[in-house]
Amino acid sequence: MAVREDQYPQEGPPEIAFAGRSNVGKSSLLNLLTGRKALARVSGNPGKTRTINFYSINGDEFRIVDLPGYGYAKVSKSESAKWGGMIEKYLTGRRTLTKVVLLCDIRHAPSTQDVQMYEFMAHYGLEGLIAATKADKVNRSALGRSADAIRKGLGASADAIIVPVSALKKTGTENLLSEMSKLIDGFAESEIL
Repeated sequence: MAVREDQYPQEGPPEIAFAGRSNVGKSSLLNLLTGRKALARVSGNPGKTRTINFYSINGDEFRIVDLPGYGYAKVSKSESAKWGGMIEKYLTGRRTLTKVVLLCDIRHAPSTQDVQMYEFMAHYGLEGLIAATKADKVNRSALGRSADAIRKGLGASADAIIVPVSALKKTGTENLLSEMSKLIDGFAESEIL
């Protein structure tokens, strides 16, 4: 857990950060991806993640970084600004950061803050992978339309990858892990060059 740069683990393996609104299902998805039920704290109350959390995966082959959720109304403006600064410092200053997985609730159009986050990610070349959470809440025939609505709402390019996932039904994680693996492999190759 870190709130300042001097608390980050030493740079080493590639890192993939997870960002999204409060209560979008980030902690549940992280627990499912890692196969550990209590790795990230899950709560019915949004805004539980208040620090940047680094998780070592496969013997530190890579790291998943859990960022605080944004958009939680019950957090003071000063606290929200502090989180924003903390997240921005990490996203702009971490050399081993490969990409950011933006989590969006598949049932809703992206919020203004989702769009701002995606634009920020794009500005720094960190965009391209979107996890459409809570896919179990949408019927199968609507998944494609919902994913297209997220793409359009974010202003994402046609080659941005949107992976519908459901932590509840444990679906979509294989596809998400596959896409994350490609990012890690691409990062490793760029480091060699």
